[in-house]
Parts: sequence; structure tokens; C-alpha cells
Amino acid sequence: MLRVPIVSRRCVALFLAAVALSVVGWSVYSWATYPSDRTPLGAYLRIMSAVNRDRPEEFFAYLETATQHACYTIRDYRRATRNRVLASYPEPERSRLAASYAPEATAKDGQDVFAVHARRRGWLQRLRRDLSGADSVQIEGERATLQTARGTRYPFRRRENGIWGLTLFTATLVGEAEKASRDALMIERAAADYDRARRADTAERR
Repeated sequence: MLRVPIVSRRCVALFLAAVALSVVGWSVYSWATYPSDRTPLGAYLRIMSAVNRDRPEEFFAYLETATQHACYTIRDYRRATRNRVLASYPEPERSRLAASYAPEATAKDGQDVFAVHARRRGWLQRLRRDLSGADSVQIEGERATLQTARGTRYPFRRRENGIWGLTLFTATLVGEAEKASRDALMIERAAADYDRARRADTAERR
């Protein structure tokens, strides 16, 4: 009868330890050789990684400062506007508007606002289709352009902390922040009218 050798616990432990060391060693090597995000290439590679994992919020740090500020501005205006709607608007308009503002108004951070727009506007699909290996990088002062092997050009701007931020979405999100500001003013005026009408109606009933 064929006897199967029994593997000792010590051998198993040594094998698992060797595997773990290999994984750690590869992680350390990858980290050490990965381009710094203080370079356009390093920022681009981190954006690629986040896009491939369907995690737009994870490359928020690699957007230019104006884009980031716009996301926070959108969140703050939408939150204040939604609260005003809930406090003063009548139904069914109250529920409709509150629901439309909810994704941005309830976002915890600017990166969550960016993720909402990235998915809503199809930016992830666009990036996933166009992203490829970097072919060249041109740096001129605080601006840089990275061209991929497919010929797509990505503009970057150096942020105050030295990280390079993609400028591709700045105009759209700054415009959205301005729209959120205008909407807030319009909602405030309408809410004030509703409040006055409600007070007048209450006074008449008395």
C-alpha cells in the first residue's frame, strides 16, 4: 500500500512564510520603482490604476486644485439648497428637488462629488477607452502635457503641494459649481416666497 508522506506543520508554516515574504518583497519593489506623483507620469499612472478599478474617488488627489475646490463648492451649495427645499417647499416639488440634489448634497467629501459626476457624465468610460501607456511628457513651468501611445493628450498642472493634477474636468466642474450657486439663489428666493405665503395663510386663519 502506497504511503503518503505527512507534511509537518513546521513545513507548512515555512512555506506560508516564504509566500508572504515574496508578496511583501514584490510590494516593496513595486513601491520603490513606481514613479513619484510629483511627476506627471506618476500622477497619470495612479489615475490609470483608479480608473481600471472603477474607483474615480481614488484619483481625486490627482486633479488640479481648481477642480477639487469646485467639487467642495458643489457639495456645500447643494447641501444648503436641499436643506432649504426640505424646510420650505411644498409637495410634490419638495420631494422631487430634494431627490435631485441628494447625490451631491449628501456626499461626505469632495472626492465623492467627483465620483458622482465621473459616473454620471461617463468620464470613467472615456478614460478607460483612451488610457494607454505613456509615450511622452512635455513640461513647461507649472503645466505639463502627457501623450499616450494612442496619441491622446492629457493636460496637467502642478499643485501647491507638488503633486501634478489633471485639468481635464476643471471647466465642467467649475461651471457646475457656478450653476449650483445660481440654483441656491433661485431656491432661496422661492423658499422665501413660500414662507411668506405660509405666514399670510396662517394669519388669515386666525
